[in-house]
Order: sequence, then structure tokens, then C-alpha cells
Amino acid sequence: MGFFDFLTEEIAIDLGTANTLVIHNDKVVVDSPSIVAMDRRNGKIIAVGQEANQMQGKTHENIKTIRPLKDGVIADFNASEQMISLFIKNIPSLKKRFFTPSLRMVICIPSGITEVEMRAVRESAERVNGKEVYLIHEPMAAAIGIGVDIMQPKGNMIVDIGGGTTEIAVIALSGIVCDKSVKIAGDVFTNDIIYYMRTQHNLFVGERTAERVKISIGSASEELENPPEDMSVQGRDLLTGKPKQILISFKEVYKALDKSIIRIEDSVMETLAQTPPELAADIYNTGVYLAGGGSMLRGLDKRLSQKTELPIFIAEDPLRAVVRGTGAVLKNIDRYKSVLIK
Repeated sequence: MGFFDFLTEEIAIDLGTANTLVIHNDKVVVDSPSIVAMDRRNGKIIAVGQEANQMQGKTHENIKTIRPLKDGVIADFNASEQMISLFIKNIPSLKKRFFTPSLRMVICIPSGITEVEMRAVRESAERVNGKEVYLIHEPMAAAIGIGVDIMQPKGNMIVDIGGGTTEIAVIALSGIVCDKSVKIAGDVFTNDIIYYMRTQHNLFVGERTAERVKISIGSASEELENPPEDMSVQGRDLLTGKPKQILISFKEVYKALDKSIIRIEDSVMETLAQTPPELAADIYNTGVYLAGGGSMLRGLDKRLSQKTELPIFIAEDPLRAVVRGTGAVLKNIDRYKSVLIK
């Protein structure tokens, strides 16, 4: 290394279904939706991230918006590679470089990922000049990001509700003892809201509108201490075809999301049932940690607490817990060697 150190840059990437975050020099330098807009005629990428997100659902036939990741894994290899490449090029301190530096990368992946999917992530990283590519499981990165000491012989349970998958894992001695990855998370919640609006109100709404409803008045419980105000939602009337607006309350969103949340609860219970007794005793004392954007759903912590009869703690910045953990691993690669997949 030595002399060539200045040619190598270190970055940590949380490649998420909904958002991609990149850490460089201990700072989050990219926090953008994982979406690209492509010109169908020549296959060129027109926009990426926030700009492409604003085009979603509003494009004409020559432009299509692609979400390269589905259920936490790469679904469109070409688009994902171009997206990662553009995000890296947009890092302020790398923009000033005359040449592209070689990169040492730590990327987090879902715990239920297959070998083939893992290879796709690694190849994408290598094609954007990644010389050393390390992978880390999402729940492990989330645990480190929350501040859990994963090296201890002590059980900790992490539930990471992202955009594409919900990762549930029991961690001890720098390893995952038992885990479950379910494909029910933020995207499914959004689709639940679209379906509910269609069936209950004959209103056809787009993904961005449903996402806004979920963030503004989404709820996992019918009883909230300080409930959000009702929200007006615009879309197309399925009976008349005219644009229409209706008012909906958080209780309706609770009804829309209830079935999906029950499946997440069941998965948490299944994981607890597989936990060795000594670790179960630890979890009884330490509780369960929630991370990921889905954990910000109002009333979800209380609901899980009632179901499991355990204390539930939400990470202080749940959206960035995973990328913070990935960044911490990047800084101390030697210390965390055992949790990385080389």
C-alpha cells in the first residue's frame, strides 16, 4: 500500500431498494432514491436519484423510470451499475479528481441473498472501479450502526424494515445465529395503500402519492397518542375517469397495512422461537432494536412490544443506521474482518 494510498478511496454503500446511501470520509455524501430515468431510444441514463424520482409516473413513451433493485437485490444489472457509477461520480471530493481513483468498498446486502445475487452486487461494484469489495449482511451493519457491541457473547435482536425486505436477525459473537428475511417491507406497504384506495374508494393513485400517504399518516395501530390530521388524496376516479380528491384518516391506512404488519409480527415470533435459550434470555433483558425506514411507522414499536412482550427500541436515525454501521466497518476493516464476506 503506502505510496499508492492516495490513489485509493474508501466508500461504504447501503444499496437499498428504496434509497441508496454512500459514506465517504465519515460523511453521508449521497442519500438518494434508488431510481434511474432512461431514454428508451438510445438506452442512455437521463437522470438518477431525486431527479429521476420526480419523473416517476409522469413520463412519456420515450422515457422510462427503472428501479434497478427489487426486494433488496439487483433486478436490472445494467441500470444498477450505471446508477452506482453516477452516484460515485457525484461525490463532491471525487469530482475534483482528474482520474477515477480505485475504490475500497463495503456494501451491505440482505441476509437472505443467494450466491448468484451476491455475485451480481460484487460484479457491479468491480465494474465501477472497485478494487477491494467487501460485503456485509444488513442486520449486522444495522446492529453496528445502532451501537450494539456485536463481539460480546450476548444475544441482540435486530429488525430492519427497509424498502424491499424486512431483515430479522439474532446476533452474538460477531455472527448471525438465526435470521429471517421476508419480502414484506416499505414497497409492499405502498402497494397495500394503492390497493385499498382502489377497492374502498374507487380511486386510482400512483406510487408516489401512496408513498406520501404512508409517510404522512401511515399507522400500525388504531389507537395513537397524537394522531396525524386527515389527509386529502388526489387520483383518478375509476368509475367516471375524472380526477378526484378524497379525505382519508390514519385509521384507514392502518386497515390497509394491517395484513402485512401481521406477517412481519409472525416472522419476528418465528425468529424468537428458533433462538437458543441462552440468547433468548439475553434478548429478554436487552429487548429488540428496530431500524430502517419502515420502523418509523407510527405505533409499530408499541404493537410489536405487545405481541412479543419485550421492550422495543427504535434506532435514533433509523434510515441511516445501516449505512452508519457500514461506514464504521469500513473504518475498522481489520477489527470487523469476521463479519465481512470477501
